[in-house]
Amino acid sequence: MAFKVNKNWIVLLAALVVGALAAYGARNYLSAQLAEIDARDKNKAMVQVVVAKSDLSKGARLSTENLATRAIPKEWAHSGAVTPDQFDRVSGSVLAYPASAGEALIWAQLEGQRAPTFSARLSAGRRAVTVPVDEISSLSGMVEPGDLIDIVVSVKKDSRSFTFTLLQSISVLATGTKASQQEKDPEGRTRSFTTITLNTSPEDAKRVIAAREVGRVTALLRAPSDTGSVSRQRTDAQTLLGLSNDLPASPGSSIPVIYGGKPITEGLRLNPLLGLGQGGLPEARQQ
Repeated sequence: MAFKVNKNWIVLLAALVVGALAAYGARNYLSAQLAEIDARDKNKAMVQVVVAKSDLSKGARLSTENLATRAIPKEWAHSGAVTPDQFDRVSGSVLAYPASAGEALIWAQLEGQRAPTFSARLSAGRRAVTVPVDEISSLSGMVEPGDLIDIVVSVKKDSRSFTFTLLQSISVLATGTKASQQEKDPEGRTRSFTTITLNTSPEDAKRVIAAREVGRVTALLRAPSDTGSVSRQRTDAQTLLGLSNDLPASPGSSIPVIYGGKPITEGLRLNPLLGLGQGGLPEARQQ
C-alpha cells in the first residue's frame, strides 16, 4: 500500500523553508546596514562634550560625581554645549532645568550662567586670528563656523609670482561676527561676511599675519572627514600653469635670411656684428 503524503504537511514545510530563507536574508541585510552605519560614524569628525551620567532633576548641583565626557559627531553637537575644557566653570553650578542621562549639557540649563565668552572657545596654547577675505576667497559665503579649511598664499617676489599652501585643516571659529551655524539675519538668510577667524597655534597665527602683509590669502574649504595632507611646495605661478617653457627667443639667436629669391642654405646665418644692410636688416654672409 503506497504511503499517501498529506498536502497540509507539504504546505507547512514549504512555509517553514520560505520563512527561514526570509529570516536569513533579513538578518544579513540588517547586519550589512549596521556595518555601513558603523563605518560611516567612524569617518565622522567627533567632538567631546560634557554629559549627565544619569537623569538629573532641576536644582541638582553639578560635579564629577554626576557628569562625564562623551564623544559625539561634530554635526550633532549643540553650539552651546559645555566642553571638557570648560568644566571648571560648570563644577558647583546648579541646574535650572532637568538633564537626561547621556544628554549633552548646555549653558542655558544652568542657573545664573551665560554662554561663555568667545575666548572660552579656545583651548590652552591656541590663538584666534582674523583674516580678511574677498568674495572669491570666502567661497561666496559658504564657509561656516566649525568648517576645516586650507590657507593658500599668493605672493610676488623679484618679478615672479608664487603660490603655496601655508596652513592645512585649520578650524574656522567664526565668519564675520557669526560664531555659530545657527546665527542668521532677521529674514532668515545667511549673513554675508568679509572676515574669517581661525583657531591656530601662536606660530601659525604669526605666519598668517605675515602672509597678509606680503600677499593674497585664499581659503580652500575641506570636507569634514578629509584629514589628508597636501604639498607645501612653493611653486612659481607660471610653472603651476604650465607656462614656464613659453619663453621668447633670445636676442642672439640665428635667423636665416633670403637673398633675391635664392633658396635658403644651411650656411646662411644672421650675423649680429655686421652693419645694417638694405632695408634695415643685417646682411648675411656665407659661413
